Amino acid sequence: MASSLLALLDDITMMLDDVSVAAKKTAGVLGDDLALNAQQVTGLSADRELPVVWAVAKGSLRNKAILVPAALLISYLLPVAIIPLLMFGGAFLCFEGVEKLHHKFFPSKEDKQHEAELHAAAKDVTVDLVALEKDKIKGAVRTDFILSAEIIAISLGVVAGKSLASQAGVLVAISLLMTVGVYGLVAGIVKIDDLGLRLSLKKGTQTLGRAILAVAPWLMKLLSIAGTIAMFLVGGGILVHGIPWLNEKIAAITAERGAVIETIGSSALEGIVGVIAGIVSLILVKLATGLWRKLRPANPTPA
Repeated sequence: MASSLLALLDDITMMLDDVSVAAKKTAGVLGDDLALNAQQVTGLSADRELPVVWAVAKGSLRNKAILVPAALLISYLLPVAIIPLLMFGGAFLCFEGVEKLHHKFFPSKEDKQHEAELHAAAKDVTVDLVALEKDKIKGAVRTDFILSAEIIAISLGVVAGKSLASQAGVLVAISLLMTVGVYGLVAGIVKIDDLGLRLSLKKGTQTLGRAILAVAPWLMKLLSIAGTIAMFLVGGGILVHGIPWLNEKIAAITAERGAVIETIGSSALEGIVGVIAGIVSLILVKLATGLWRKLRPANPTPA
């Protein structure tokens, strides 16, 4: 019985190690997930922020309830597909990063119009706020599905050689950890300005309250920037490790330069690979989209 207990503890320890590795590898997606979801619930009335965060969190759990069994099924029936899926996920992560920068610095007419509509809707008292809230929830859940798929795919790559039970345990653990972590932090972020306001109105905490109010807008910007950088680092890292000759080349360039320089250099080079992959992906998507618009009928005949 003692040996069985030790074996169980050893299995739990190994699973926790795998969860830790998976959490580190998905940190980039987590940062972007956090920033995107915090942005999704901004613009709502203060009393509706937390209910909306909770609604999106439940949608996230439903997403993962679909994605985890699907990932385990792929791992069991077609394990050779894991690396290609990881590569696709890494490329998509880099694409998202470049697309995000492209929309930021080179906004199209559609982007400007959409942003103007959102600002107008937030200020217009005649707008159906319930419908607007539902749209925000649907958009956030759709975004979460994509990012959750990337988290599950990366985590599955960490435990690809383990038993099905170990894979299931790690994927379920990382899914719950990421959901609780992301939406717990999102709830804290969207209410931090309320906390600052309350503290600023009380004697003895006015200075702290004003400091929190001053920092809150910059926190969102910092999260967005950190999330974008992490997308390139994580996505580029996935692509580099999936291409043996490129991985060996980067290792040779950074070898024998000290542990710190080697780590920073490898990450920087992987980030550069991520940026290049994102630019190439964006160009290909733009070309494919333009070609599709030219080939499809202008006024398709209804069936």
